[in-house]
Amino acid sequence: MEKQAFIASLTAGGCAGMCVDLALFPLDTMKTRLQSQQGFYKAGGFRGIYAGVPSAAIGSFPNAAAFFVTYDCTKSLLGRGQDAARMAPVNHMLAASLGEVVACLIRVPTEVVKQRTQASPSSTTYQMLLATLREEGVRGLYRGYRSTVLREIPFSLVQFPLWEHLKTLWSERQGHALYSWQAAVCGALAGAVAAFVTTPLDVAKTRIMLAKAGTATANGNIPTVLLDVWKSRGLSGLFAGSIPRVTFISMGGFIFLGAYEKVRSSLL
Repeated sequence: MEKQAFIASLTAGGCAGMCVDLALFPLDTMKTRLQSQQGFYKAGGFRGIYAGVPSAAIGSFPNAAAFFVTYDCTKSLLGRGQDAARMAPVNHMLAASLGEVVACLIRVPTEVVKQRTQASPSSTTYQMLLATLREEGVRGLYRGYRSTVLREIPFSLVQFPLWEHLKTLWSERQGHALYSWQAAVCGALAGAVAAFVTTPLDVAKTRIMLAKAGTATANGNIPTVLLDVWKSRGLSGLFAGSIPRVTFISMGGFIFLGAYEKVRSSLL
């Protein structure tokens, strides 16, 4: 990957991440409270809908930048062979998966602090950060890393190959490269599909991050957490928060991938 392309991916990814995280933060708060073990109203209801926003603001740029730099670099490396066109969907899956593993190193600590603040709106982001470090140390900031990666990889395996495929189909049909708004529409459709099918994994991730230290849920065993949710709340529990999640991610996909394409094309 050339230096100019690297800088374009870094800047475009970071800007896109900040745009979507800050614009749609209230929907994310509602989703977190719907999925929390204590229930929506006990977790804060509609109060303090921007609780935890400093954590999201700090982490969104480096998180999204890390993802897209890794995604574009990997896609570039894997796309050099003779079978590049035929292997494109697999290459996109591998690039997106590796991008998520790298990005989660930044995303998870900010997500832990953000979600705990969202579920306890009487506490500030700084207070929640100090409380987490005091009770669990740095390891507490990475509570749910495995469950987050195991949620994000299936999500990206659906979203990014579908996004690239929709862009290719639309581009071939109209005979020229897509405009940024068209790439954004493809991103919204791909994001909505991926968001819905991975909601149970998102429920498990939220439960693990919000659980008190030392409890069975806090150990991060995803099948056990999902089984517990199934027993206590049934299918509706596994898909708790699916409506705000699908809404958030489809709108987010439109803003995120549209902004990324717009900024990146203007820098190249």
